[in-house]
Amino acid sequence: MPYVTIKMLEGRTEEQKKALVEKVTAAVVETANAPAENVVVFIEEMSKNHYAVGGKRFSDQ
Repeated sequence: MPYVTIKMLEGRTEEQKKALVEKVTAAVVETANAPAENVVVFIEEMSKNHYAVGGKRFSDQ
């Protein structure tokens, strides 16, 4: 059973997340020859307060 974890900053719409899950599932089915019903996708949304690059939080930019 393939598990896929996607970490991304908050702010996407429900429609965008739905499309992302559908396309990631399709890619795993195609490349790993796994049945779609066995593909598990986790979306972990990170607060912009909890993500920084170069010493600066995204919420401060």
